[in-house]
Amino acid sequence: MIGDFLFLDDNLCLFCKDEEKEKFSLCKTCLSKLDYVDNEFEILGKTRDDAIGEAFDKVARVIGLGYPGGPKVDKLAKEGVANIELPKPHMEGLDFSFSGIKTAIINLHHKNPDINKANLCASFEKDVTEILLENTIEAAKKLNINKIALAGGVSANSYIRQEFLKLQAKGYEIYYPEMILCTDNAAMIASAGYYNFMAGKVSDMYLNAIPNLKI
Repeated sequence: MIGDFLFLDDNLCLFCKDEEKEKFSLCKTCLSKLDYVDNEFEILGKTRDDAIGEAFDKVARVIGLGYPGGPKVDKLAKEGVANIELPKPHMEGLDFSFSGIKTAIINLHHKNPDINKANLCASFEKDVTEILLENTIEAAKKLNINKIALAGGVSANSYIRQEFLKLQAKGYEIYYPEMILCTDNAAMIASAGYYNFMAGKVSDMYLNAIPNLKI
């Protein structure tokens, strides 16, 4: 897997270069360019509000599915049809926004508590996936990159996986972890640490945790 990747993650903590100094950059749903050889990230777009995983959780809570929302919405959506029209915001550049779709779902459910929840989940899942696909494909074409990696909770959704895999027919290479690793933050941080260490990026013995790190 050598070369540049587009990296789509639902809850991404990056170690990025900011002109003269290095700093931590904490994002939510984030689309990045990853130089696999030099282990460098370039953030191309990020959410301006809710991460997609947060939107799944809030929708699930409102319609009575409980927590965690991702797998429950995913399961119920398989029983429904995506036949409910929802707003799909188009942000400037490659940024994402999911709060409008989430709010629309909440309002529809409040107005009609008997609305078909399976159709609601299927419609929500379809629209947020289209947003992810549109931004990712746009970035891939602009940067002439054909490798796309999914990670975090976003990669655990069966519909999102299915739709991204369809890009293989268009010449894209799609990568994602095994399901058991999709929400394993420890494994993701360990992997990031490994590649930083191999690249010679180490901290001194005074490094400490930052519990109130700003977003």
